[in-house]
Amino acid sequence: MTTDNDLVPVRPQLSAPLVFAVGAAVGVLGGMIGLGGAEFRLPLLINVFGFAALSAVILNKALSLVVVLVALPARMAAVPASEVAAHWPVAVNLLAGSLLGAWAGAAWAVRMRSATLYKVLAGLMVLMAAALVATHSATPGTLALPAWAQVACGVVAGFGIGVVAAIMGVAGGELLIPTIVLLFAVDIKAAGSLSLLVSLPTMLVAFARYSRDGSFAVLGANLRFAMVMSAGSVAGALLGGVLLGVIPDLVLLPVLAVILLISALKLARHR
Repeated sequence: MTTDNDLVPVRPQLSAPLVFAVGAAVGVLGGMIGLGGAEFRLPLLINVFGFAALSAVILNKALSLVVVLVALPARMAAVPASEVAAHWPVAVNLLAGSLLGAWAGAAWAVRMRSATLYKVLAGLMVLMAAALVATHSATPGTLALPAWAQVACGVVAGFGIGVVAAIMGVAGGELLIPTIVLLFAVDIKAAGSLSLLVSLPTMLVAFARYSRDGSFAVLGANLRFAMVMSAGSVAGALLGGVLLGVIPDLVLLPVLAVILLISALKLARHR
């Protein structure tokens, strides 16, 4: 089981400009592919800033929440609210699973030994690398399922995504967007907005579960760090959105996938 000592960061005091710059760099990477970049931020929190696994997950979750809160209104400006509202049954269907998954994932994370959690995070980062390449390098098709099967698959998929999002501290867009397109035949742009609507309450449920074990102490102890990095992450995500398409996906995606795989290897070997 993770102990309170695992919530104490083992890192030198770093300057605010450096923390901001790292957050911005992660935000740019995420923004260039239309995501928040949390999957790239997590290994940096562990390997660069020296946070223990559970501390890094909770900080990553807090930073992801800030990015989603900023991205949601910006996304609504690009995709009309009426278009998103028309797909409300999709959001409800996925939330029926993701809220339970988020609670379960957070509960498992706080009970895992640190060595186990590092390995689980490494495995999930490999999954994220695969999802990144699969989602952005090909246009997802759709599954013609009967209504009952579609609802059942939505709940199961939502549960799995909620678990992954809670354990990694990410919003889960990498998994939510292709799921929404594949299962419910929703346009990719509307799917992006729906993923944010599903992510927000899912992250709040994970937060509620983490708070029961006193895990939020890491946020209070590192409030300045979190605020500076969140500011950098938001600024970077906005800049990355502007740079969207500047680097061809054929070049960008393999590079980002390799970064995730290298990070996964380091986490698997982390002591």
